[in-house]
Amino acid sequence: MKRKPVPNAALFSEVRQLLAGGCNVTILARGNSMFPFIRDGLDKVQLSAVRSPDGAVCSFSTGDILLCEIESGHYVLHRLVRNENGILTLMGDGNLRGTEKCTAGNVVARAVAIIRPDGTTVSCSGHTEMQRARIWHRLLPFRRILLALWRRLHLNPL
Repeated sequence: MKRKPVPNAALFSEVRQLLAGGCNVTILARGNSMFPFIRDGLDKVQLSAVRSPDGAVCSFSTGDILLCEIESGHYVLHRLVRNENGILTLMGDGNLRGTEKCTAGNVVARAVAIIRPDGTTVSCSGHTEMQRARIWHRLLPFRRILLALWRRLHLNPL
């Protein structure tokens, strides 16, 4: 299958329309900010709407992977690490310290599954996956070393 790059503005405009129509959307992951849970160019991410048909925004839990438009045209798919007074703090699993802040109104979708190249599907809200994410978050001081080892040794993701 031939791949053709699509500008983010066009891609996410279409994603928004499909989600608003009640469809789940699957996109190919790009970037390393969610490594080792989501791998650049290998894994696909299935996204689900976060708004009910009447437009109300669903609630979010720490550990959710959210697609957010942080500023006009700038999208991130990162994990929710804190929700204080309606301000969401996001951080990529592969990030060492950088975070983004937004509100629930900036959330475009929630990741519900990660699809590996072999077709294996990992539920983003499954007990095991959420436990791994909690442990990974606690290992933040050691991420630099762990990520370097993973990349050097080409180990499978968590």
